[in-house]
Amino acid sequence: MAKKQQTAEMPASFEEAMAELAQLVAQMEAGTLPLEASVAAYQRGSELIKYCAAQLERVDNQVKVLQGEMLKPFAADTDVAGDS
Repeated sequence: MAKKQQTAEMPASFEEAMAELAQLVAQMEAGTLPLEASVAAYQRGSELIKYCAAQLERVDNQVKVLQGEMLKPFAADTDVAGDS
């Protein structure tokens, strides 16, 4: 059995993916898409969500590496500022 070939490519950036996702949501909420188009939009939306989640995780890991040992809970930052 042959795999389905993906026709839609992944977006070039996180922002592009979010814009496409917002457009898909608007189309689906309008209720004007036929059933097959709704299913395809849902599938594409799922792919975009996975892409965005992976991008956010990648950036989060980069920030952790850049901050290294300086990474502290947010509450500790406000306590230090209040002591001044």
